[in-house]
Amino acid sequence: MVENKVLATVNGKEISQDDLDILMQSLSPQVAMQFNGEEGKKRLIDELVSQELLYLDAVKNGFDKEDEFTSELNKVKENLLKQYAVKKILNDITVSDEEVADYYEQNKSYFQKPESVKASHILVDDEETANKILDEIKAGLAFEDAAKNNSKCPSNTNGGDLGYFTRGKMIPEFEKVAFELKEGEISQPVKTQFGYHIIKLVDRKQPSISPLEEVKTELKKQMVGMKQNKAYMQKTDELKKQYEVVINE
Repeated sequence: MVENKVLATVNGKEISQDDLDILMQSLSPQVAMQFNGEEGKKRLIDELVSQELLYLDAVKNGFDKEDEFTSELNKVKENLLKQYAVKKILNDITVSDEEVADYYEQNKSYFQKPESVKASHILVDDEETANKILDEIKAGLAFEDAAKNNSKCPSNTNGGDLGYFTRGKMIPEFEKVAFELKEGEISQPVKTQFGYHIIKLVDRKQPSISPLEEVKTELKKQMVGMKQNKAYMQKTDELKKQYEVVINE
């Protein structure tokens, strides 16, 4: 266990490494970067010392007894108590593996994976160039090498590989041809707003149901959220019967 090192002492009150860590965590990443290194650490320790000195001075001068402070303190206390009450409602809510499995079995249609295809392409500016590349591929040039040598799409570094995609992810002209191709088939030049594409269909996945293990973690989170929301609504509905609520239109 790492020792909680004492970094400074103000009127007997210790300022520790934990205090410094909490202050660092409260800063945005951009601001925190300004305090990297020993010099930055010293500046933050000075700030913690200054805050402790201001606290001591405030107590000495009775600021904690002033009406304005008391009013602000009550607001903070009220908000904190509200958050704590919500936490008490939600904290113990869990969802078992059996509940997740039952929900999955009863709602398999929600986990439908649409048809997808894996395609590669070569993108050039004009049809003449596209046809010339097609001839080279027919003569034996590997599609991937043709893409690396000619395509103006960033996918050229991967031999034109676009990965898997479903309908609606690509521009219509490209998508229509890609989904009509057979595995291993290469298209004629396809014109789009970006230029001319030569498309090769690499693989096709038929519609399927995502297996439980693939969706279990996210599904459990969603089910816990639904349970928590239901518990919250039930509790507030109960309280509305106990206390008068008037909503002004």
